[in-house]
Amino acid sequence: VKTTIPIPVCALCNRVSAVLQAPCCGKLYVCRLCHDAEENHQMDRFKVREVQCSACLKVQQTQQTCQQCHLLFGEYYCDVCHLFDKDKKQYHCQPCGICRIGPREKYFHCEKCNLCLAQELRGNHKCVENVSRQNCPVCMEDIHTSRIGAHVLPCGHLLHKTCFDDMIRTGAYRCPLCMHSAWDMQNQWEEIDKEIAQSPMPTEYQGAMVKIMCNDCQAHCTVPFHVLGMKCTSCGSYNTAQDGGLIQLQQPEQNMEPQQHD
Repeated sequence: VKTTIPIPVCALCNRVSAVLQAPCCGKLYVCRLCHDAEENHQMDRFKVREVQCSACLKVQQTQQTCQQCHLLFGEYYCDVCHLFDKDKKQYHCQPCGICRIGPREKYFHCEKCNLCLAQELRGNHKCVENVSRQNCPVCMEDIHTSRIGAHVLPCGHLLHKTCFDDMIRTGAYRCPLCMHSAWDMQNQWEEIDKEIAQSPMPTEYQGAMVKIMCNDCQAHCTVPFHVLGMKCTSCGSYNTAQDGGLIQLQQPEQNMEPQQHD
């Protein structure tokens, strides 16, 4: 009969777990995160071979239940990652190589992105090869094995969900990697249209044109210069960058002085 004696809870990740024996240094830790926070090296979760029961202190091969006192180490156990955890509908994704929080039926593994994504993104996202193997462009920390969820931008790049939320709060709206708009900006572009219509440029700049490159559609075009923004004539985006100085500047007519007659 399996018993449910309380077992240690990791203060770092709040997981219920058996005590792992680190294969690198032989020390006992509740989880790899606790180990990595204390040591100057990282624990390889896949090489863990032994655990210690918190009830009877029996050191044994990794398994879900203590072979001596039958303590249940965790509601969820993965014999690949050697993860003991509460039941969060986890599943081990073989292509990802790690456990993911499920349920499994709500996610699929995109072969090109090499990442598990929500089912609503199946056929509805831009693939970037091995995108999760890159660090988050905001905090520069790992995305693939992070416990923080990833946010998929329209351009296909990833960043931590918390980093995306922070980016929005600061007013940033472009992907830090490719400068593509991070969400549908159509409403914002319409507001800029109205502001430009109500704010004509001074006379000396009304004929000025400028070359721009659009960060959203990559089009190159020549458009009227305005300090509030230059609109892409291809897709209507104001997420553009000026390419060079002012051109085709219309010179104001000069007043001609009357000729002097003797």
